[in-house]
Amino acid sequence: MALDGPAERRDEVQVAMGNGNGVAPLQAARPAGRPSVATAPYADRRLRLNPNADHKPQDYSDVRGEYAPVVYSALERHLPPSLLDVDRDVKLHFMREILARYWPQGERNKVQRHKEYRQRILLLYKPLHEELYNMRPSAFFLPTFLEAVGSNSEESFRSIMTEPIPGVYSFAMLQPTFCEMLLEEVENFEKWVHAMKFKIMRPNTMNKYGAVLDDFGLEAMLNQFMEQFIAPISRVFYPEVGGGTLDSHHAFVVEYGKDRDVELGFHVDDSEVTLNVCLGKQFSGGELYFRGIRCENHVNSETQHEEMYDYTHIPGQAVLHRGRHRHGARATSTGLRINLLLWCRSSVFRELKKYQKDFPSWCGECQREKRERQSQCVKATKMTFASI
Repeated sequence: MALDGPAERRDEVQVAMGNGNGVAPLQAARPAGRPSVATAPYADRRLRLNPNADHKPQDYSDVRGEYAPVVYSALERHLPPSLLDVDRDVKLHFMREILARYWPQGERNKVQRHKEYRQRILLLYKPLHEELYNMRPSAFFLPTFLEAVGSNSEESFRSIMTEPIPGVYSFAMLQPTFCEMLLEEVENFEKWVHAMKFKIMRPNTMNKYGAVLDDFGLEAMLNQFMEQFIAPISRVFYPEVGGGTLDSHHAFVVEYGKDRDVELGFHVDDSEVTLNVCLGKQFSGGELYFRGIRCENHVNSETQHEEMYDYTHIPGQAVLHRGRHRHGARATSTGLRINLLLWCRSSVFRELKKYQKDFPSWCGECQREKRERQSQCVKATKMTFASI
């Protein structure tokens, strides 16, 4: 099975597992001769598995670097109690060492090259629809969706959604005019790239067609898209996979049909939460099929009958699911289908996940193994009492 991500994909570093007490031991490596201000006195400290909801993080808005300030604010809530009241610089150093393990130097260099690539595009490319580049909720989203997000409750979210299988939510989301403008903007960008003989970065290793929206100026708008309209929903429905700490995204469009990609193989996304919205156009086929949620250890395990579901795309309608929900796309038999994908990620969840051995709160196979262990334990207990 392919586990694919974009050019700036951040590979996870294998570290020791936790000891099962719900916190993660830190084992940051450092070149000789470079003692850390943070880790020297706090080397034995451990991250909290669950955030301290009562703690108010310090302001990191002035911090510049690879990570957005919101990352540090979110991670601070997971620091051990002994670190919460120390100087901000100490906490910042401590958190940077954690994040450096998550994002090695080689990957940072790759991201820097990609950043320079984007800067060249932004300098030369003239948008077709400049109104797309600033968040305009009433012009982008349907009133029913805006009302549900404005109420910000599980009840309001469910009022506009269907949940055909656990963890997969479908709802009407985008205005037809927004879909049309975004399609025209992508087409304009692709024509510009061809005319300029410029290289276009494809969304991932599985798609040969499509474009990364962040590459030509839509990153800021799409970040607001995630923070203001996806994060509130993810916080309610996906807390166990970092839905409450989303801090970065990868946004792109994919194209299926004649002279485009035809189908997409069975895979999982490089995301914690994925938003998939059909933009158009006229097409048949292309159903999205789901086959169960799995952790890395069970990604190739068998699919249970109750985990099978096929979703039919409708322009403007969104489907929201965990990134680890295995899925694929059937062949688009006629016409052209173009979809907007927003991969939402949580660096806090990715760090904490390294110290867990299994994931019964969301992995279907881990849940089955846990039930089997419990069943065997009950049987053993009954046999013990029966023999007395």
